[in-house]
Amino acid sequence: MKRKYFLLIAGFLLTLNVFCWKEIFALTNNNYLSVNFLNVGQGDSAFIETPEMHQILIDGGPGSVVLSKIAKEMPFWDRSLDLVILTHPEADHMQGLLDVLQRYKANYILWTGVIKSAPEYDQWIKVLEKQEKEGAKILIAEQGQEIKAGDLKIDTLFPFKSLEGQRLTASANDTCVVNKLIYGKDSFLFTGDITSDTEKKLVDSGEDIASDVLKVAHHGSKYSSSDLFLQAVSPKIAIIEVGKNSYGHPTPETLQRLENFGIKMFRTDKDGDVEFVSDGNSIKINKTN
Repeated sequence: MKRKYFLLIAGFLLTLNVFCWKEIFALTNNNYLSVNFLNVGQGDSAFIETPEMHQILIDGGPGSVVLSKIAKEMPFWDRSLDLVILTHPEADHMQGLLDVLQRYKANYILWTGVIKSAPEYDQWIKVLEKQEKEGAKILIAEQGQEIKAGDLKIDTLFPFKSLEGQRLTASANDTCVVNKLIYGKDSFLFTGDITSDTEKKLVDSGEDIASDVLKVAHHGSKYSSSDLFLQAVSPKIAIIEVGKNSYGHPTPETLQRLENFGIKMFRTDKDGDVEFVSDGNSIKINKTN
């Protein structure tokens, strides 16, 4: 009988100990920022979760793959995102967001407000209208904006002024939203698909673009990631979001420039999802092939 009671007490204490460790893990885990660059093919998409559990999605890639990716990041009952950012209305960044915003409610949506003639753009406008009716606040990107999500700060560096209502007659690449994420001493620069022309404008503007992690512009196109820009950003790490494509992305020229600057490189086509976890002082990297 004594042995039975001893085992019951021991089992209770062991269970209590497990719950205590789970609670400690949960509390310490909330000190970290997660920036996860998703392997969605030839396109961009990054899922960000702050220590305060704010959920942010930057671009959605070229298709519905992003849905399964964020389903792994969020509890199944959670159907809302705090912030969605569309860098520019090109299908390889926007198409996946159309699927996401049909299933998830966004509290804020940040984009440029430019006008483009394309079927997927028309769908985007309809989705925006639906989200706005459900309470989403639509924000138009321009330099000087600052978004705070707990201890995370998101600065808009480009475009320099509002582009709302401007009709595109060519590529939207140089209208991209450029954001800098700052968490403690760590920083991440999101460049969309900007070319070296916009890179130079950013350098000349005097904006603080120096960052620890650079999201390489335009999937590693040879027309981006100029020497001038890389020198100004001075990243320790570069992440290239790229999939199977006929453009030659990432190009040998861009890869060589990154190597010349001694920048550690990751690629979603080879490394899968690449997650950066920051405590505000240092960054840990996790890969999921």
